[in-house]
Amino acid sequence: MVTTAQSLRARISGGDISLGAFANLGAAMTAELLGRAGYDWIILDLEHGLLTEQTLLHSMQAVEASGAAAVIRVEEGTRLRIGRALDLGARALMVPRVDSAEEAARVVSYSRYPPTGIRGVALPTRGAGYGELTHTDAAAAHEGICLMLQIESAEAVEAAPDIAALDGVDVLFVGPTDLTHSLGVPGDVSHARYRAAVDRVARAAADHGKRAGVLLWSLDQLAQYVDAGYRVIAAGSDGAFVAASARALVSDFRSRVGGSGR
Repeated sequence: MVTTAQSLRARISGGDISLGAFANLGAAMTAELLGRAGYDWIILDLEHGLLTEQTLLHSMQAVEASGAAAVIRVEEGTRLRIGRALDLGARALMVPRVDSAEEAARVVSYSRYPPTGIRGVALPTRGAGYGELTHTDAAAAHEGICLMLQIESAEAVEAAPDIAALDGVDVLFVGPTDLTHSLGVPGDVSHARYRAAVDRVARAAADHGKRAGVLLWSLDQLAQYVDAGYRVIAAGSDGAFVAASARALVSDFRSRVGGSGR
């Protein structure tokens, strides 16, 4: 619901630590389960997950019903992909692989109606309240949208101060997997090069009154990121939870009955 997403933006801008999870199975029910588990926000993943624009609305409604905020990770930062998500009712967006301030500025423009952006104006859509948003209201509609841009390359880290300086950018969100690969230290989040990049992103966000976010691979990493200034934290996914729980149960079963199974 709009109120939930707007409260997320306010909570983020206020500096509270919030917790999110990825929903990548493409199932509305598992997305709702994550929300009901107590997460603050759920990332509905169109980039790497099984969701499509045809199934997105059901998952958005399921998350909204759970009391969590839905964050839509679009496939790419293009006008069409961002506009489609917003027209479906997205109030929080995550945009992958934003490598420069120029790209970030374009993304911001795609999320805003004229005169401050180039989002297509279609007022009968769900995102415009099926006509409740008026022509007069449209110019300020972006004030209810939370925009998270992913920092996933060495180029993006260098550009982080300029990206954070842009009006309309709320969160610089580090993607550890892509970033470590870009930095030449694949998968090594303890490497000095990665740690320096993480610190640079946090400083850039703080210097411009924005927030830094990151995906944790383990809660053991939580303290180091919080100490560095990160406040928007993602941990876990529906697919990972299903896989881990199933493996644990099967392993326990085999140990009780003997044998290795298939």
